[in-house]
Amino acid sequence: MIPIRDENPTLRQPIATIILVCVNVLVWVFVQGLGSTELLSRSICTLGLIPGELLGLAVPGTAVPVTSNLACVLGSKVHLYTPVTSMFLHGSWLHIIANMWFLWIFGDNVEDAMGRGRFVLFYLICGLAAAAAQILVDPDSVIPMVGASGAIGGVMGGYARLYPQAHVHTLLILGFYVTTVAVPAIYMLGYWFLIQFLSGLPALGSTTGGVAFWAHVGGFLCGILLVRWFQRPEYLAAHNRLRKRQIARYRW
Repeated sequence: MIPIRDENPTLRQPIATIILVCVNVLVWVFVQGLGSTELLSRSICTLGLIPGELLGLAVPGTAVPVTSNLACVLGSKVHLYTPVTSMFLHGSWLHIIANMWFLWIFGDNVEDAMGRGRFVLFYLICGLAAAAAQILVDPDSVIPMVGASGAIGGVMGGYARLYPQAHVHTLLILGFYVTTVAVPAIYMLGYWFLIQFLSGLPALGSTTGGVAFWAHVGGFLCGILLVRWFQRPEYLAAHNRLRKRQIARYRW
């Protein structure tokens, strides 16, 4: 299921969400060169999170292939900033488009319940928790981790807890049959979480690259757990009153 939009209006402009999207896009353009081979590889090697290197478990000088003709050479110096910088990097056009689409759909409503400053802090903490989850599963991995998926997973977990009954319109593809269906957020996001969890099981112990499913799982669970401490009750109450008025208007 691919989310298209949700039936969940906001009271305030999602400035923080817009800024986060813009930062990710600007990094993709100016740091990663719109996916050009050289800049993409260099950014992943220098700013991506490599668990084994971060924890000092990797052998310095090890060459880790990133593309068919470029590799990261692991150093002996620990770069403590990579858990943060890695969450603003992406590996392809599809990667960044998908992540920014999910952030745009779910971020505005979570921000509306928290306020801008709290939302940015919540986003960053969920991203760090996502990185920690992936590191915990594979601490000596030398495969670079990049992407906002873990932080966005936290946003989705927060959304699922704040607005479980808000309807999300999704694109449903069943072979050659394509349709749209509106389902409560708890079902759509619960399905997404289940897919991440089940997909992560075969990856346990794997030494090859791929999707960091456990980062998604960790970010989502962090979002569910932390959202109650970050949301502002008066903001959430006002938001829910607006949503109820919208639902009543549609029913009328």
